Amino acid sequence: MEDPLRQDLTDPPQIIETMGWRPGEGLRWRDDHLARMVRTAARLGYAFDRAQALAHLAGIGGEGPLRCRLTLDAKGQFALTTAPLAPNPPRWRVVWAQARLDPADPWIAVKTTRRAPYDAARAALGEGEDEALFLNKRGEVAEGTITNVFLQLKTGEWVTPPISSGCLPGVLRARKLAKRQVRAKIITAKDLENCQSFWLGNALRGEIKGKLLLG
Repeated sequence: MEDPLRQDLTDPPQIIETMGWRPGEGLRWRDDHLARMVRTAARLGYAFDRAQALAHLAGIGGEGPLRCRLTLDAKGQFALTTAPLAPNPPRWRVVWAQARLDPADPWIAVKTTRRAPYDAARAALGEGEDEALFLNKRGEVAEGTITNVFLQLKTGEWVTPPISSGCLPGVLRARKLAKRQVRAKIITAKDLENCQSFWLGNALRGEIKGKLLLG
């Protein structure tokens, strides 16, 4: 059966992987990112040349941390952009996004330039707001505009929304699941509002403590 993503390629998006480069460390989790790009390319039917990808990444360097964005288009062509990466804030002030995600949308599970709901939610952030969290149409917590969610329940257990709730399988998320630092579990807005602690994270920035702004 043909992948449903291939049925909607009239305007083929670019595949995105955003990595952090730091002096003395290099590209963090490079191979994890490339492995995810390979999986996405296979789903979309894009050619992927690992040697070309590595060649694009080989020249990265600088005096401070960098945000590195590698893209792959439908013709199998890579492009790389880099920019300084500012230090993480001590916490992110978080609001609920107005839109709700459809967990059946196959595009949620791949990281591409087709991300209109996320871009709109980020554009709508007000002064003093750093991130917006999405609920899905069933009322389950899904993800942030650029982050996965990690929640510590009152029991002390750490959980993260399952893919079935409508979230990107982030590289940081995958590593935490593999190490059994978190468990995939359906989370509601009430769970988040009454939790012991919650953090937001991605492979670029790591984990940042969240503070939910209510009202």
